[in-house]
Amino acid sequence: MGRILAIDYGIKRTGIAVTDPERIIATGLTTVATPTLLQFLHDYCQKEPVDIFLVGQPKHMDNTPSQSARIIEPFVQQLAQAFPDKEIARIDERFTSKLAFQAMIDGGLKKKQRQDKGMIDQVSATIMLQDFLRTQ
Repeated sequence: MGRILAIDYGIKRTGIAVTDPERIIATGLTTVATPTLLQFLHDYCQKEPVDIFLVGQPKHMDNTPSQSARIIEPFVQQLAQAFPDKEIARIDERFTSKLAFQAMIDGGLKKKQRQDKGMIDQVSATIMLQDFLRTQ
């Protein structure tokens, strides 16, 4: 069984989280510069089996797509073309950044560490992945 890899896509940088091979534990993997994301995913999939890409789906409170959705949808299409053998699942990503920031506070990270936006993106991807695992 392959891993599930979560993607918190952003214009400048993208947070990545991944499950263990048994799909029990979600762990933050890294944050990558968005222009290098597809190459990173190709390289990672060469080393580790991945069955599912989980991509955040930004929505407003009324469940309509947010403005960020226009940026993410072309990426999802590129991802599907680059990895036709992989499933792409979507998950609501509302509040993940706020939850990530709170998790960093609860985890005892100092203010300087909490200002690392890359860390917030990575933790957001982990939260999305944990939510996805919980619903499976």
